Order: sequence, then C-alpha cells, then structure tokens
Amino acid sequence: MHNSIKYYWIVSALALAVTVSASGQNPMTLHDCMEYAISNATKIRIQQAETGDARIARRDALLSVFLPSISAGTSASYSFGRNIDPETNTYINTVSFSNGYNLSAGITLFNGFSAVNNLRISQTSLKMGETRERQVEADICLAVMEAYYNVVYYKRLCDVYEEQVAVAETALAKARRQEELGQKGHADVIQMEADLADRRYDLVTTQNACKDCLIQLEDLMFWSMDEELVIDTDYRSFAGTQDDHVVILREPEGTEESIVAFALTHNPGVQIADWTRQNAKLELNTAKWQILPSVSLNGGWSTSYYSFQGAQQAPYWDMLQRNGGEYVSLSVSVPIFNRLSRQSNIARRRNALARAEAEYDQKLRDVESEVRRAVQDRDGAATAYQQAERKAEVQAEAYTLNLKKLEQGLISPLEFQTAGNNYLKAQADEMNSLFKYLIKQAVVRYYNGVEYVNQ
Repeated sequence: MHNSIKYYWIVSALALAVTVSASGQNPMTLHDCMEYAISNATKIRIQQAETGDARIARRDALLSVFLPSISAGTSASYSFGRNIDPETNTYINTVSFSNGYNLSAGITLFNGFSAVNNLRISQTSLKMGETRERQVEADICLAVMEAYYNVVYYKRLCDVYEEQVAVAETALAKARRQEELGQKGHADVIQMEADLADRRYDLVTTQNACKDCLIQLEDLMFWSMDEELVIDTDYRSFAGTQDDHVVILREPEGTEESIVAFALTHNPGVQIADWTRQNAKLELNTAKWQILPSVSLNGGWSTSYYSFQGAQQAPYWDMLQRNGGEYVSLSVSVPIFNRLSRQSNIARRRNALARAEAEYDQKLRDVESEVRRAVQDRDGAATAYQQAERKAEVQAEAYTLNLKKLEQGLISPLEFQTAGNNYLKAQADEMNSLFKYLIKQAVVRYYNGVEYVNQ
C-alpha cells in the first residue's frame, strides 16, 4: 500500500497509456494543444484577416506615392431629329452617329506630405496588425494552458479518489467479515459504509469537473465535436522532473529588473501603444500641412468620330487621327476658408495624440506592474509547491500507518476517515500548487520574450 501511495503518479500514467492504446489515438501534449488552437481558433483567423487588410492598405499607400492614376474611356451615341452640325455649328434635322475615346493620367506632386505620412502610417499599422496577431496567439495559448492544467489536475484527482474508493471498499469488506466474527461492532461498519459513500460521491463530482474542463479546452482549441480529445496527463511531459519530483528553478529567466526592462521594450501591448502614438503624431502633422496649397500634374489624349445620314464623311480611322488632341495641365489648389474645418481637424488630432501618449504611459505602468507581480507570484508559487510537496509526503506516510492501524483495530473508522481526508487534501494541494507554479513560470518567461508555444 505504501508503494502505491508513493508512486500513484506513475501508476496512473501507465493506466492512461493503456486507455490511449485501446482508443488508437496518441495523446496530445500541451504543445500540441497550443499549436492546434493557433491553427484553428476563430480569433486567430479574424485577426489574420485584419492583418491582411493592413497589408493591402500599405500597398495602396505605396502605390499612391509613386504611381499616377490612369483612366480610359469611350462613348458611342446614335441620335435622331434635330442636332448641331459640328462643322457649321447650326441645327439640322438628320440622323447622326458619334464615337469618342479618351485617355488621361494624373499624379499629385504635393499635398502637404499627406501621401508620405499615410505610407508611414500604413507601415506602422501593418506592424500593429502582425503584433496583435501574436498577442492573440499568446492569449489563446495561456487560456489553453490553464484549461489543459485544469484537466490534468482533475484527472489526477480522480486517480487519487479511485484509489481511496478501492481502499474503502477493501476495508468495508474486511469490517463486515470482522462483524460476523464478533470482532467489530455494527456502528463501525456503518461508519465505514458512510465513508465509502463519501469517497464515491467525491469521485463522481471530480469526474464531472474533469469533463467540464475538457469541454472548455475543446472550445478553446476549436476541436471537432465528432472526435474525442485525448491529452497527455503525465505531469513529467511538461514539467522538469528529477527523481519523480518537479525541479524548481529560482529566477532561471533573469533578474526582475532585466525582465521588466525587456518587457517595456518588446511586449506586444507596449509596442502597439507606441506605434499608436507614432501614428497619432503623423496624423497631426498631416492635418497641420493641409493649410498649404496642393499641386497636381495631369495629362491626356482624346479623339472622336461623327457622321450624318446622307453626308459625305471621311474614313473612320482618318477622322479619329484628325480629331485627336493632347493636353497637359498643372493645377494648384490654395485653401482659403472652409468653415474652420481644418482647424477643427487639427484640434481633434492634437487631442488624439494626447490620448495616445497617455495610453502609452499607462501601458508602460501596467506592464511593469504585471511583470513584477508575475515574478512575485512565480516565486511564491514555487515556495508553496515545495511546502505542499513535503506535506503530501508526510500525509501519505501518515495515511499508510493509519491504514495499518485500522486493519489491526487500533483506531476507529472515524479517525481513519479524518486521516484519509487529510491525505486527499494534501494530494490536491500539491497538484494545485504545482500547476499554479507552472503557469506563473510560463507567464514570466513570456514577458522575457519566450512565446508560450515555444516553452
């Protein structure tokens, strides 16, 4: 019994392997679940579409700076009755046909640096889109990690309760036999039956909680409802272990100050806030330059053909060539008064810049606080896990001794139930503190530049 308690992690892992082999599906590790969620989650697909829009906007801004706009057109008309003779400019009653062609091009030479600023804004917006995509991936990975650990936690807790149910059933059967032999009273048997009922109830409740967490994990991963999700619940596959114990590393990612300094420069939230501030500055400059004249260059070519019923007309191609003409124009537009709309736009852009700068300062403060809290939580969780691990070892040994005492009739069933409850609580606290530590450690590593999926 002592060996079963000490190594129940390994026994349950072997039981899981048998189940997986029977179902024919390899268990998915935490890394597999993260990659699957990134590939299939709808939030990722939505953000990828928005990033695609930003990439198209950058291309349009780039083309508007260096390439002119070109357009071509043609027209054809057939008229009846009273018309104007293009040669004599007098009205005549006849049937006429006309056909025209035109080609034009134009480019803006100067518009207050609006095109250049729009190009810079679009480039920054594309960076923001790509960074938001990574941020969404990180949020999904963290949510998947928490749901994954919840499933593993309740699965391990189910293993402990199953062991307790088996022990309670064996003890009850022995107590009934001892009652028949007159070695135990009926009250002791009833107490052990109540203890068995409690263990079975706790097992069913824990199994239901495990199923709920598994459904939550499937939703986060966008897992197919027609397939069963099987995950690897062996804690040694995602936690550093040594002699069946998790290795706690103190500050393996660097000092708190170095992590804070790195996060304030490379954290996606900080980068997005900084780029938003830069775009606000560019938009303000663009609004200020709109009070200057705009200069554009245009050119084009056009020709036409016309004919009247009963009149002698030149050949089609000869008339098109004869009527062809070109033009080149340079236009300057000077803004004078537009009901103070430009001044209002400048004021709004100035307010937007002030808001972006304040949001950037707030984001720096938030990220610094989050990093310091994450480091503190990681260290606290590491200490809590070490204490919980020691408590679990002591309670497991105490439970084994109390089980032997119960078999020898040295303690009452009520005392044994108390010892069993202490053992269960110790095992639950150990697993809970372990997974809390792993999550906090992953958060600190993320702030130090290691993506969740690469940990």
